[in-house]
Amino acid sequence: MNKTSNDAFPAPVVLFVYNRPTHTRQTVEALSRNFLASDTVLHIYSDAARSALDAQKVAEVRSYIKQIVGFKFVTITERNQNIGLARSIIEGVTKVCNLAGHCIVIEDDLHTSQFFLTYMNEALTFYQNEPKVMHISGCRYPVKPFGSEDTFFLYIPLCWGWATWKRAWDTFEKDISIMERFSDKMIRRFDFEYSHGFFNQLALNKSGQLNTWFIFWYANIFLRGGLSLFPSISLVNNIGFDNSGVHCSTTSVYDSELCNRRVVISKVDIVESSLGYDSHVNYFISMRVGFWSRFKYYIKKPVKILYSLLSHV
Repeated sequence: MNKTSNDAFPAPVVLFVYNRPTHTRQTVEALSRNFLASDTVLHIYSDAARSALDAQKVAEVRSYIKQIVGFKFVTITERNQNIGLARSIIEGVTKVCNLAGHCIVIEDDLHTSQFFLTYMNEALTFYQNEPKVMHISGCRYPVKPFGSEDTFFLYIPLCWGWATWKRAWDTFEKDISIMERFSDKMIRRFDFEYSHGFFNQLALNKSGQLNTWFIFWYANIFLRGGLSLFPSISLVNNIGFDNSGVHCSTTSVYDSELCNRRVVISKVDIVESSLGYDSHVNYFISMRVGFWSRFKYYIKKPVKILYSLLSHV
């Protein structure tokens, strides 16, 4: 990987791919239509096949990414053995943050608005010296509209198109002992008034039934009193909820209309939005209806499939 200058602008993008050639192509083509794409360095991490069944698709993905154009330059890291998404993201984000001081992260199933990179870079610049702001989310849950500002803060991050700084990422640890630092009151807040089973994801990681990274990032931000910036209109739509992903079943509950204008980054109070929090509680509660209607179908499925009904990564 070539060395980039510290705090480079535009921020480098880190793309993680595996065995979905069609999704990868759609993700890259959408990203290449962004206004800052031609000035952006794209770092791609390709995990090795987990099994012989995945080998052909992984080969197709690797053939495609070698042909990508439309960016300042592209670097590719091909793993020789399968290390899994969690480790791949942790190692890739760490390396690029160490090189550039910050980075933008996407996976191979995200359709971005042409204003995505503009928003990300402007937010990274605007909040670079605000230690409480630890994460920039390009996507937002499809909650009902609230407030009048273009952006708002929550404790929870969202990993479908996101960015961070080295100063924030350096605090990250994938350490299950983090669970011991939660009181009952904190768990209630962490789980949005028990409307969503986020804390249970830590328990599933502890038992070995899951191996994910995002829930540790959320817990780290939450326990440090950090905040994540969100756009009022989503700049990312996840196209991977078609049963093709590692932790994703088929669902439309996360579908969002893409923002078709520039999101204005302006001074807002650096505190969690109470309206935003309440709106997300209501949204997570509304998802339960869909969960129970599908429960009988998924109850006989492996735990990772059932887990996808409870979570988003």
